[in-house]
Amino acid sequence: MRLKYEIMTKKAALIAFLLVGLSSLVAGADATKLPVEQQVSDVVNSPRTTVVHVWATWCPNCKAEFASGGWKEAIEANPDTNFVFVTLWSENDGREILARYGIGPQKNFTLVGHPSHARAMKDRVKSFMGLSVPWIPTTWIFKGGQMHYALNYGEMHFSILQQFITDSSNSWAR
Repeated sequence: MRLKYEIMTKKAALIAFLLVGLSSLVAGADATKLPVEQQVSDVVNSPRTTVVHVWATWCPNCKAEFASGGWKEAIEANPDTNFVFVTLWSENDGREILARYGIGPQKNFTLVGHPSHARAMKDRVKSFMGLSVPWIPTTWIFKGGQMHYALNYGEMHFSILQQFITDSSNSWAR
């Protein structure tokens, strides 16, 4: 039992180390950011909790998330949280797709399109704000410029997203 506890403790320490490292990358990222990265960084560095969701218009997993209604519900259930959707690897920002699912008119929602549209693996943008984007959809949760959670591989479970937003919004020290 003790060995299992020690393994879990080491895993927790590794996860904490990685999250701290990622948040320091955001805070100390290169000053030559693209305007779209600077725009999102400005929102992320606000004192509010911010959810950054990276997606593509052609991505079936992204469209499945929207069709479930989970994103619309999350945005509307958390009016004090900023939601920034970044369209990546797509020729347009996807505003029409989001509108079909009721996403876009909310005051706490921002949509930005990355200027690089390349979809081919060798030409794709592989990072945003100094953070790796290995897969889409990718979702990050920040508060006050510090990353609290990173979900980099696939569709969102909205009960988990809500828990991460709640945890990040609480005032307890990190």
